[in-house]
Amino acid sequence: MPRFGTVLFDLDGTVVDTVALIRESHRHAVQTVLGTDLPDHELLANVGRPLIEQMQAFDADRAGELVRAQRAWNHAHTAELIRPYPGVAQMLADLRAAGCRVGIVTSKAGPAVQLAFDALPEVARHVEVLVAVEDTTVHKPAPDPVVHALARLGASPDDACYVGDAPFDIAAGRGAGVTALGVTWGFFPSDALADADVVFDAVPDLAGYLMRGTDG
Repeated sequence: MPRFGTVLFDLDGTVVDTVALIRESHRHAVQTVLGTDLPDHELLANVGRPLIEQMQAFDADRAGELVRAQRAWNHAHTAELIRPYPGVAQMLADLRAAGCRVGIVTSKAGPAVQLAFDALPEVARHVEVLVAVEDTTVHKPAPDPVVHALARLGASPDDACYVGDAPFDIAAGRGAGVTALGVTWGFFPSDALADADVVFDAVPDLAGYLMRGTDG
């Protein structure tokens, strides 16, 4: 028996490897609009929040321009730079085969999610519900997107978890009353995930945890 009846995942840095894609998209935006460059840790500090909030951190007055520049470059290079995380598609397939409800809860916009799904259909086919940035008015780290996904699935937080690589994911999961699981193969190190119930460094370890029942 799987440990949870419902397993929700963040997308970027958790289910799909978009580290290089997002880093270079952000770099293009700040170079093009602001004429400057930033170190990687500053470029990626707010990944997991809505894109407009990430761009506001670079320059609040020019955030709209930054979003447009970032989005154009990102969409043009998604197929080239996105990568699968080895073992994730199989983990999703195994969860669905075991009867789990599987969903994605992301701060990414729907069209960008679709580009990711088009590039990695082996991941997309196992996703039963998607909550993108357009689906709620309040976003991570608030719990609203996770709560919305649970409602769409008719699922209880007591039998659900949310898996993410960012502190914003952990805060959203805990706020929604689900088990919050952190992973370190994405954008943030383990010390940024200190509030998670459990943190995993490898996909097989996460898969094993999810597929073992509470008595396992």
